[in-house]
Amino acid sequence: MSHLIGAENISLDYPTKTLFENLTVGIANGDRIGIVGRNGDGKSTLLSILASKINPDSGQVTVRSNTRIGFMDQRDDIYLESSVKEVVFGDMAEFEWAGDPKIRDVIDGLISDIDFDAAMNRLSGGQRRRVNLAKLLIGDWDVLMLDEPTNHLDLDAVYWLSNHLNNRWSKSQGGMLVVTHDRWFLDEVCNQTWEVHPRGLDSFEGGYAAYILQRAERDRQAATNEAKRQNLVKKELAWLRRGPPARTSKPKFRIDAANELIANEPPPRDQLELKKLATTRLGKDVIEIENLSFRDIFSNIDLILGAGDRIGLLGANGSGKTTFSKLITGELTPDTGRVKLGKTVNLAVLSQNLEELDEVADERIYSIITREKSSFSVGKKEFSPGQLLEQLGFTQQQLQAPVRDLSGGQKRRLQLMRLLFKEPNVLIMDEPTNDLDTDMLAAMEDLLDTWPGTLIVISHDRYLLERVTDNQYALLGSGGLRHLPGGVEQYLKLKTTPAPEAKPTQETTGLSGSEKRDLEKLQAKHSRKIEKLSSEIEELTQAMEQIAVDDYQQLTEMGERLSQLQQQLSETEEQWLIVSEKLG
Repeated sequence: MSHLIGAENISLDYPTKTLFENLTVGIANGDRIGIVGRNGDGKSTLLSILASKINPDSGQVTVRSNTRIGFMDQRDDIYLESSVKEVVFGDMAEFEWAGDPKIRDVIDGLISDIDFDAAMNRLSGGQRRRVNLAKLLIGDWDVLMLDEPTNHLDLDAVYWLSNHLNNRWSKSQGGMLVVTHDRWFLDEVCNQTWEVHPRGLDSFEGGYAAYILQRAERDRQAATNEAKRQNLVKKELAWLRRGPPARTSKPKFRIDAANELIANEPPPRDQLELKKLATTRLGKDVIEIENLSFRDIFSNIDLILGAGDRIGLLGANGSGKTTFSKLITGELTPDTGRVKLGKTVNLAVLSQNLEELDEVADERIYSIITREKSSFSVGKKEFSPGQLLEQLGFTQQQLQAPVRDLSGGQKRRLQLMRLLFKEPNVLIMDEPTNDLDTDMLAAMEDLLDTWPGTLIVISHDRYLLERVTDNQYALLGSGGLRHLPGGVEQYLKLKTTPAPEAKPTQETTGLSGSEKRDLEKLQAKHSRKIEKLSSEIEELTQAMEQIAVDDYQQLTEMGERLSQLQQQLSETEEQWLIVSEKLG
């Protein structure tokens, strides 16, 4: 593969930190590189150095002659007075871009729903992000450098972008560097991963899953990382190895040693134990939504959530996900229908609004935590504030920092910590991955693994949704809420499948409104039972593997129990299918 960009002996010092010291890296045709690392360790700075936007203190960057570099940083505040058409197409005549299939593909994938005559300052953050992406992607580039390209993008746009980047060049042509915390996106588009750390970086083959495998093997061999981080890597590795096999089948490195780390690693969550704890704290009635309608956004929505249920809420930007959460919390009142919360519900919301911390902007973290809580419990674990701070990545030095001086990711973690101090038993998280790096996302997921409550996650982060929730629901353009037994993959198929010409009516389905609601409740009940039975079968199978082969009586009893559970699962799945067919 031919060389495109090289950096030799790069060094860069800031007044309080050395970011890079004698760093040498290169990008060649065919490289698709994901850049990960902790916030503040220099990911964006490295991208800017390689794009010749920042000059290093020493060393040099060389670019092959005639190499065209397309660069997009995290700022979307340029061209605010210009129209969308002016920003994207510049002086290009309409017949030029309208007649180019590559440009039309970008338009259809990113900005077909945006008024081309609208001024940029009239657009939402997500719309401006898509416009700037479109401006970049219609160009012909040999190298693309993207800093958090999925910020503000919904699942549909992220899915489109991954397909576009995978098909933009042949496998042996073009180079790409991308800084992102979206772990699913890293797996989809990258064949290398650079982990940036103070003074340099480590290079790994493959995307995020491959990076985690190799990092676990590196840590096992070196035995230098602290026990806590090792456990987090092992837990995430166990999750990845239980996921789609394609994630870890492509890398060409030896993974046997890494697999030994998780030979006896349990599933990330003990679902049955968490549900028992949640039921103790919440009782049977948690959230019941009946015949909910609100303006022209929602229509006749029914949903029942029990103790310990964990759901992900999907939908395009503007589909009403945050509005739906506000109807649950009571911030908004439905036009028709009702939202009923159980008597013991203690609800907390992790919102997208960091301005909630303005009231404590001048206070230091240490004074906040000592005032608000001396200790708290997550499941059966008792945490001190200091332990929670450590788990969420705060150092002792940062405890004396005023809140106003924290980065966006640090404020996000402080916001989550203050919520957990209230020990809620129902938690709504609205885009919780904003401003967090991959290590902090893993730490947050680890914390949620032991949190015994009902969880509602609103996110465009596919990896997070699949990692921490057990069921997903979609808010679709029809104004309804649809359960997704097939998860995010089913949602994406629904979005790409043409809608039928006519919406089914009572005459065509034979169902009245009340009958439809009853069937939807029955479908949700079957879904929860399927989830519970599947979990019991997995636990029983693991337990049988630990029984001595000559303990015939216990093996026979457990085998009979396993057969009963499998029969119940088969019957429940059949009942679910019957109800689903009736609902059409």
